[in-house]
Amino acid sequence: MSENPRVDYQTDPSRYRHWKLSCDGAVATLALDVAEDGGLRPGYALKLNSYDLGVDIELHDALNRVRFEHPEVRCVVVTSLKDRIFCSGANIFMLGLSTHAWKVNFCKFTNETRNGIEDSSRHSGLKFLAAVNGACAGGGYELALACDEILLIDDRSSAVSLPEVPLLGVLPGTGGLTRVTDKRHVRHDLADVFCTTTEGVRGQRALDWRLVDALAKPAQFTQAVAARAADLAAKSDRPTDAKGVALTPLQRTVAEDGLEYRNVSVRIDRSARTATITVRAPATPQPADIEGIVSAGADWWPMQMGRELDDAILSLRTNELAAGTWLLKTEGTAESVLACDTAMRTHAGHWFVREVTGLLRRALARLDVSSRTLFALIEPGSCFAGTLAELVFAADRAYMAALPDAPQDAPRLTLSEQNFGTYPMVNGQSRLARRFYEEAAPLDAARAAIGRALDCEECFALGLVTATPDDIDWPDEIRLSIEERAAMSPDALTGLEANLRFAQRESMETRIFGRLSAWQNWIFIRPSAVGEKGALKVYGKGERAQFDPNRV
Repeated sequence: MSENPRVDYQTDPSRYRHWKLSCDGAVATLALDVAEDGGLRPGYALKLNSYDLGVDIELHDALNRVRFEHPEVRCVVVTSLKDRIFCSGANIFMLGLSTHAWKVNFCKFTNETRNGIEDSSRHSGLKFLAAVNGACAGGGYELALACDEILLIDDRSSAVSLPEVPLLGVLPGTGGLTRVTDKRHVRHDLADVFCTTTEGVRGQRALDWRLVDALAKPAQFTQAVAARAADLAAKSDRPTDAKGVALTPLQRTVAEDGLEYRNVSVRIDRSARTATITVRAPATPQPADIEGIVSAGADWWPMQMGRELDDAILSLRTNELAAGTWLLKTEGTAESVLACDTAMRTHAGHWFVREVTGLLRRALARLDVSSRTLFALIEPGSCFAGTLAELVFAADRAYMAALPDAPQDAPRLTLSEQNFGTYPMVNGQSRLARRFYEEAAPLDAARAAIGRALDCEECFALGLVTATPDDIDWPDEIRLSIEERAAMSPDALTGLEANLRFAQRESMETRIFGRLSAWQNWIFIRPSAVGEKGALKVYGKGERAQFDPNRV
């Protein structure tokens, strides 16, 4: 357990301190109004609409409220309630006070939240407009970059900027450099000028350089926002008259050695530095018709399990840094999971099912980019089937128990159509396509096995698992694998796993995460940033930063 209080990723609009969410027909407005005294940890004030992890936890929740509770919303306007300030980015004093691990995990969650904005635009028809009504710097501009369009107020003073390099000696940590080039296609020399100046770029130059999509004078700004939001909403296929599904609070018990949800359990073994995550199949029959599915709402197993798994991953990443190996297990009957998969495929076009699929896609993607070793343990009583089989294919290794003397009791693995593209990783590949480098023969063989309960010999022959120890060797082989992993450098393992998990295809998102791991893990510990006179340490103290002149 960390020395600081446990971070809780659950919240609801009644507890928001920093965001105001309002909905008016097809358009929702998410307005940032950060409470200066509302920092998640003591020691800094959130001035100038700067944010910390607590601000982004609220944003993450608000986005899910729009996705599920307001299906009529087709466009979200992201703006500010503070005069002449949109957002000044991550709070610099918070970064200066934080541990290295906190900074990197904070950036990762913030990245995932912004990627989630783009994910909803791509897959769910939910469009986003950044209505930049004041100064927009650093992480504030990165939030705007995640939106489909950026409308900047043309008041001769409001500018967009990424000042991290000249001001702080670090880099934009939530995808700013990558989105400027990959998404907005800003010419690289102009991007170089933009990212090495502190005052930013405003007005017509910002438009000419492709840093924003449109300008509006102050007198016309509100009208321009409404017009652009209406145009974006018209491009959406979200329903106009559907009833939303309430995001009821998760039922969760927090103990010293783990977490307990209705469908997910987490057990921490601090001496072994492991966390065992067990996902349970539905315990009761699940609806197959769309009326029953919508009526079940947040209690529908795919949604409830997805929310619980997502919360467990976030909690472990932030609160249990030393638990370096996650053991992925399942319990229950494969048939109940496969029935849910069938229902999801049958009603894939319905808005609610589409949003639940997105929830699962994003939760599973958190596993892929988590800096933890992932071992899947397929034991008697497991139900790695369909959607839950994705846990096996997300793992760095998968061990499947063989029971030569009792084959009737041996575990099985069952594939469904869900394993062939429903839950792509952040590089756009299915996990099976990644596993087999998109080679046709092994993918075709796996597809031909859909629906069959595969034993360990079949799974090994198909390349679906790493090893199949028998019941005599199982305890020792698993123990030795865990102990060997714990004896290795966690830093080296983080680099190894990230390289191997995204070995073939790149995307804007994988480059964002890869550069975060490589650049920020290095730059955040260099003396130019965090030395005694580093920029993050002396910012706001009236002292000049001293940069190490040696290029490494």
